[in-house]
Amino acid sequence: MILVIAATEFEILPFMNGDHQHVDILVTGVGAASTLYHLQKRLHQIDYDLVIQAGISGTFNNAINLGETVIVKQDCFGDIGIEEKGNFNTIFKMGFANANEFPFEEGWLINQYEHLNILPLPLAKAVTVNTVSDSALQKQQLIDTFDPQIESMEGAALHYVCLQERIPFIQLRSISNEVGERDKSKWKIKEAINNLNKELLKLIREVGSQRSDI
Repeated sequence: MILVIAATEFEILPFMNGDHQHVDILVTGVGAASTLYHLQKRLHQIDYDLVIQAGISGTFNNAINLGETVIVKQDCFGDIGIEEKGNFNTIFKMGFANANEFPFEEGWLINQYEHLNILPLPLAKAVTVNTVSDSALQKQQLIDTFDPQIESMEGAALHYVCLQERIPFIQLRSISNEVGERDKSKWKIKEAINNLNKELLKLIREVGSQRSDI
C-alpha cells in the first residue's frame, strides 16, 4: 500500500480526481508541525510500503527551471537555530545537537531509498522553513548555510518521520517560483501543478510495475 501526502488538496487535485487502487491520500496541512503530527498518526494506524510527498516549491537558482519536477535527495530544517547580528547558525554548529545522531547525517536528512531514481528526474537538495517571505537576508542566510536548490515548508518533516519509522519514502516537488519572489504574476503555479501530477501518476505506475515484476 502506498500513502500519498500533500500539504493542500490544491497541489494534488488532478491526482485525487483519478481512480487509484492501493493508494491512500492524506492532506496534512501546511507546515512542518502539521505534517509531522498527521503523518506520524497515520503511520501508526496503517502499515505502508512507501510514502510519497507531492508538492510545489521555490528554487534558489536557475539550475532548476520553473515548472520542472525534481525528487529531493536530502532535506533539513532550515530555521531551527540561532540568529545573531544578521548571522544564522544551526543547532548542530552551536553544539546543541549532534549532527550525526540518527536520523541526521552531517545535519542532513538523507533519503537512501534504493529506488529513488525510479523516474528520470533530477535529484535535489532542499531546505524546509516555517516562513516563506521576500526577505533577501533570509534567502542569503539559507544559501550561505545550506547551499540548497529548493525550498518547501514540509519536506524535512517527511524525511524525519519516515527515517525514524524506517519506511521508504520519496519527496516529489515541482518548482512554482523563485525563492523570495512574491510577485505571483511571475510564478508558474499552473505549470508546476500540472507537471507534479503527471510525474506523480508516472511514479505510482512505475512502483506498481516493479512490484508486479517481483
